[in-house]
Amino acid sequence: MSNSASPPIYSVDSSSLMEWQGRFYPTDVFAGLVANVDALIAAERILAPALVKDEIGAVGTAGLIEWTENHAGIFVPTVEVLAEAQAIQNQFAGLRDPKAEYEEADAYVIVLARRRNGIVVTQETPAAEKRNPRRTHFIPDVCRELGITCISLLGLMRREGWRF
Repeated sequence: MSNSASPPIYSVDSSSLMEWQGRFYPTDVFAGLVANVDALIAAERILAPALVKDEIGAVGTAGLIEWTENHAGIFVPTVEVLAEAQAIQNQFAGLRDPKAEYEEADAYVIVLARRRNGIVVTQETPAAEKRNPRRTHFIPDVCRELGITCISLLGLMRREGWRF
């Protein structure tokens, strides 16, 4: 008897990749996490918009930048989700950081999850949980309003049943 529910696709924000490799789960200590992420990639269950790769290229660590170069296949070209991402940005104008100097990936991450019936993975918290939010909407806020599941990297680990 086959399982009718296919495993979820994860649309990953740059904040989760940066927290994974740069802050809380460094690859030299969490080798098992690297293996598990690699398995999700091999199963084509982790995706990110190309803008995530651009963001990491601008502010990521050298190791993370190298990782994105070595895993270029997970990054979906902007053109594939551009129209839908712009529609989300128009619907949720407060999602954009007014001080951003480049196109942000947030709406694109959300669109990828919506298109693939997937789950957004981000380290962002909702605006209501911030002391002085710079804007009215963050990824979890938009996901909640659109009915898209949104979890953190730790949430992904729990959802996948990973143990270290």
